[in-house]
Amino acid sequence: MNSDRRFPLVAVDVGNSQIVAGLFENPPTGNNVFPQPDRTLPLSVDGWDPVEIALWLAPHKPSDVCWLLASVHEDAFCQLQAWLRKEGCGVSQQQLTLDQLPLAVQLPKPEEVGIDRLLGAVAANHIRPIDQPAVVIDLGTAITVDVVSRDGSFCGGSILPGMRMSARALSQYTDKLPEVPIGELDQTPSPIGRSTDEAISSGLYWGAVGAIRTLLEQLHAEMQYEPFVILTGGGAAGVVGAFGAEVRYEPHLILAGIAVVHCQEK
Repeated sequence: MNSDRRFPLVAVDVGNSQIVAGLFENPPTGNNVFPQPDRTLPLSVDGWDPVEIALWLAPHKPSDVCWLLASVHEDAFCQLQAWLRKEGCGVSQQQLTLDQLPLAVQLPKPEEVGIDRLLGAVAANHIRPIDQPAVVIDLGTAITVDVVSRDGSFCGGSILPGMRMSARALSQYTDKLPEVPIGELDQTPSPIGRSTDEAISSGLYWGAVGAIRTLLEQLHAEMQYEPFVILTGGGAAGVVGAFGAEVRYEPHLILAGIAVVHCQEK
């Protein structure tokens, strides 16, 4: 592959429990257009199948596209990187680092911040109104609630356990409570669970929603301007109904952030 060819792009978000790949066939049609993947592929970090990636990517071959990876899971990243090298991708794939991001980080140790949180801020800067700060809420293995200032700087935020992590902890640290599977919820659980499973689902759901709402209230009290709130992550679809018009739901915010960085690279 010609290393100067920039598209198609496969952006890959390597998380703690899931790998999500997004294919961007073409560059955005304008500088202010928010990039969205043409299709996505979720994979488990514990057992992804290269054949599944190849079938999803067809008719492209892995060596026919640019790869850009953002990872918070070192083992999964190394396995994926090894497969890409085996497929002959060579210099056409790389891991994103802090110094490649068009983002100021107003923290004492910016290198300690997860690249996914920073990419969420990069994407937020692409869609927030210029006169508003932003709050990015990412519901993944962990739930992160991060602040982007009016001047576009990443200011930090909060991290708390995600719903699946909390479900596992309830089961592991008690004698009789089951591990309730938490996926995309078909309906909002009642606050009154009529079985142990329903009670756990209710507590996990409303606990997460309540924590996010409280954090938003506290952040708003400390911020001079009304923030633009963005919701993303694997667990976001199940809770977005609890926030409604208060938030903008962007299911592929991190992939879009990778694409924004790719488009701005010289």
